[in-house]
Amino acid sequence: MSSQQTDTRTRILETAWKLLESGDKAVRMSDIARAVGISRQALYLHFPNRAELLVATTRHIDRVKNVDERLAPSRSARSGVERLHAFIEAWTGYIPEIHGISVALRSMRDSDREAAEAWDDRMRAVRHGCAAAVRALVAEGRLAPELTEEEATDLLWMLLSVENWECLVRACGWPQSRYAEMTKTLAERALLAEAEPDQPPPAGVRRG
Repeated sequence: MSSQQTDTRTRILETAWKLLESGDKAVRMSDIARAVGISRQALYLHFPNRAELLVATTRHIDRVKNVDERLAPSRSARSGVERLHAFIEAWTGYIPEIHGISVALRSMRDSDREAAEAWDDRMRAVRHGCAAAVRALVAEGRLAPELTEEEATDLLWMLLSVENWECLVRACGWPQSRYAEMTKTLAERALLAEAEPDQPPPAGVRRG
């Protein structure tokens, strides 16, 4: 791909990002092409359909915001609990930065298949991170015995939902730091096997 083509592709993605965050619930291909200053035909040369463009936009946002760097501590963690904490820290800290995009895509998803596909693609990525954290707990024998690996992944994915963040931070006024720490504590209580009597409980978990 030539540098000119790359530059045009980037301008398309940046424009789609801006339109989504502006609250435009349509974000039609024609609107994006007009804002970029290219024809619709030229736009379709880069993105054959709107679903592909919206998915590419969310992934572009991840690249711009260095998601791989944010996830590095989780991926290099030395224990399952450390990986769990690091992943929660990364995702809960990322939610405020992509909240505008999440609101736009979620508001469209019931009547807009392409928007639903874009949001679901992001949530699958989050679930993949949850599954990796749970696998690390399983490998160490730390997962609560009453949970299957899939159930544990379900629970962690639910705890990390944007809707929970909105409820606690936006609606209830919790500080971001309090929300993040309590999410870690809840995840530990939900997922970890009880410590042996001669061992201290996991960090953030009180006995009794």
